[in-house]
Amino acid sequence: MATLKDVAKLAMVDVSTVSRALNNTSYVHPDTKARIMAAVEKLSYKPNLLAKGLRQGKRHTIGVVVPGLHLTVFSTIAQAIEKTARDKGYATLICSTEDDPKIEKDGLNRLRNGLVDAIIIAGTGRNNRLLRDIHASGIAITQVIRLQDKNLSSVTVDYRECGFEAAQFLYNQGCRHIGLISGSLKIAPYKLRYDGYKDFLTSHDLEEITAISEGFSNSLQYGYECTKQLLQTHPNLDAIMAAVDAQGIGALRALRENKKTSHDVRLISLTGHDIGNMLETTMTSMEMPAQDIGCKAALLSIEEIEANKDTAFSAQHIIFNSSLVCRESTPTPTYNHADI
Repeated sequence: MATLKDVAKLAMVDVSTVSRALNNTSYVHPDTKARIMAAVEKLSYKPNLLAKGLRQGKRHTIGVVVPGLHLTVFSTIAQAIEKTARDKGYATLICSTEDDPKIEKDGLNRLRNGLVDAIIIAGTGRNNRLLRDIHASGIAITQVIRLQDKNLSSVTVDYRECGFEAAQFLYNQGCRHIGLISGSLKIAPYKLRYDGYKDFLTSHDLEEITAISEGFSNSLQYGYECTKQLLQTHPNLDAIMAAVDAQGIGALRALRENKKTSHDVRLISLTGHDIGNMLETTMTSMEMPAQDIGCKAALLSIEEIEANKDTAFSAQHIIFNSSLVCRESTPTPTYNHADI
């Protein structure tokens, strides 16, 4: 493993100059600093002052790792984290992973080496060992939206109840052929919402109709393609549950192209976002309190950062509930449910 002396030798400076450059404690000529940083990168040097800096809590920076921000609830959560952190005197750094474990791993290592005090992550579940290692080094870890490791704090939603309640709502509207568009069942929210959906179908002797991908699924195109697939394989489809709003928006486009109205196929998103209320056909959703989730995740992280390091860490798990918001994509039936 490279040392501070190795960096100094390669950069042709003394050790004190390397230390000043890495800590920004005093002026170092830009050309000299460039040579030092090039040496750091070439040697893959990890400063020994990492643990000390973290223990002293002097960085006042929180890393935020999410799958994406475009048309997702993570944008609202990230903004809430940033505002809460700023109010408490902390800055934030955001990494977007597209649910790619390698990109996630690279982002985590960069944050770790950048001396953040904490990381808030909506993870893939494929880098849990790395997260535990980072946590053991003194960096606070809080999982948001996705609980992948029960040994680390989390702020999530009761996804199983969300899936069950959404299916029940559609059933009460007269739907008997209810499809689910989901992401990878290796990711906790997708799996738990699927479990809730499946629980309801089983209790009412209904057929399971699903479109599930192991890749990145939080996109308009994914929702569009899955809806076309479901309509082709199940012509009697009368409802769709989309795991996220982006999928739901894609589904609306596919339904329109197939001349299906909201009376023909009802649609509900299981991850409500503000955009659902601004569409041409407003989208019914199970809305999670994204602002509260982001705020709580930031506060949990800061609480751990500022806790007495001599006190044993105890993971906290906060669970919020979704709330049903009815809009135009699930119009009220004109018949009496008791007659179905």
